[in-house]
Amino acid sequence: MPETPVFTSAAVAAPHSLAAQAGQTVLAQGGNAIEAMVAMAASIAVVYPHMNGIGGDGFWLVRERGGRVRGIEACGPAGRLATIPRYREKGYDAIPARGPDAMVTVAGAVGGWRLALELARALGGRLPLETLFADAIGQARAGVAVSPSEARYVPQELDTLHDAPNFAATFLKDGKPYPAGETRALPRLADTLEQLAHAGLGDFYRGDIGREIAADLERLGAPVTRADLEAFAAVERAPLSIRRRDATLYNFPPPTQGLAALLILGIFDRLNVAEPERTAHYHGLIEATKRAFAIRDRVVTDFARLRHDPAAFLTPERLAREAALIDMGRAARVPLPDPGHGDTVWMGAIDKDGLAVSYIQSVYWEYGSGTVLPATGICWQNRGMSFSLDPKAVNPLEPGRRPFHTLIPALAAFDDGRVMSYGSMGGDGQPQFQAQIFTRYADYGMSVADAVDAPRLLYGRTWGAPSLSVKVEDRFDPACIAALGRLGHEIEELGGPYIDSLGHAGMLVRHPRNGRIEASHDPRSDGGALGL
Repeated sequence: MPETPVFTSAAVAAPHSLAAQAGQTVLAQGGNAIEAMVAMAASIAVVYPHMNGIGGDGFWLVRERGGRVRGIEACGPAGRLATIPRYREKGYDAIPARGPDAMVTVAGAVGGWRLALELARALGGRLPLETLFADAIGQARAGVAVSPSEARYVPQELDTLHDAPNFAATFLKDGKPYPAGETRALPRLADTLEQLAHAGLGDFYRGDIGREIAADLERLGAPVTRADLEAFAAVERAPLSIRRRDATLYNFPPPTQGLAALLILGIFDRLNVAEPERTAHYHGLIEATKRAFAIRDRVVTDFARLRHDPAAFLTPERLAREAALIDMGRAARVPLPDPGHGDTVWMGAIDKDGLAVSYIQSVYWEYGSGTVLPATGICWQNRGMSFSLDPKAVNPLEPGRRPFHTLIPALAAFDDGRVMSYGSMGGDGQPQFQAQIFTRYADYGMSVADAVDAPRLLYGRTWGAPSLSVKVEDRFDPACIAALGRLGHEIEELGGPYIDSLGHAGMLVRHPRNGRIEASHDPRSDGGALGL
């Protein structure tokens, strides 16, 4: 069993050790948890480019010491040239995965950093951007060793990715991916980060960097314009929440699937499963996922275009009704649409004052659109793939509309004063992985490290896999897996003890009596937890 690292006053968790070190350095310099997270977000964009970047989006949950929880939505809308007729005229039946036509939406992550730092300053933060970006700039300039995670990933639609503009020149060596451990520098990205540190984060949208981005987008024929960049700003959103046993759980509202994460935990709670890691535990989580996704897929869209109040699905009465529809003796046959794939990073931070951050940042698929802007070295996201070219769909493509997001940061506040920051990457798996690690810790008494380390399962299609199955790592009790099969679940054994597609998760828990923080990040990733 892994030991949970325990820190005296402050801690961070990230999927790459260099990003965690960037956060720890900021904490040691007197920075707060938000400032540490911005440093981590800049660093992870350099050292884990297959999972995220500054050409992508981000979502924040921040719990202040007094208990107020704030959400920051930093997802860019579709560009003003992103219309259904445009794509139909080009012969598309769906938005492509790679190349300039996949660059449908504005990149919002940097705008989120800016809004988060405004909150950080209101809470006493004083560190300049030059300090926060120092590690990221140095890593991009000098280069860092390519991570094992990046080296072992086989991206979807490999040929179209490698053919995307400027991808090969940035991420390949002699036409092939860099092997793990070989040093790769990103000098253009280093220049961009230096300029942002000097001129301010608004420069990304309305300054010199913004003009260079817009010029490259226009030359490439992408549907995002300079006017789209200039109009963008991250916004605050009130989080969704539920009361569950002895805790209040928080997640992000639409356009993210945070509703599904809270539904799974709320429904599962009402199944009254007594023992962990048994057939009933797994079956209950899978069936709760089916109920949650059915609601998610008809409700979640752009926040400004919602037809239903998400909170109405989180009432005790509605959760009880959904739980009552689950047969604990048989798997429900619920067809799901093709889910969102996603390669993402989740990171957490809690400081000495109890300020807690849960943050998630992504370019959607591995390397996003694959298109690297030549002037700035920014690899742009392909999040707009989640739009439909059917105008009658729940999430149709139209200029100014926010796409559906799988990204969901999570927080929990326990009645005894404990505060938890937790989350995972993994597309459609994110709410499932959150439910698995949370219930193991909060319901069944596992340690933080054990809850994150324990074997995971995933219901649904993911990463190009066509089967609607329950995918499992090979550390589960074979008798339980066989019993799930007898209940009617199609089981797909993935053939390994720690599988990347089953999430890179993390968890931090601060204890009120002594301020100590337990923290862990996934052994499936290349990171860990560090602190003071």
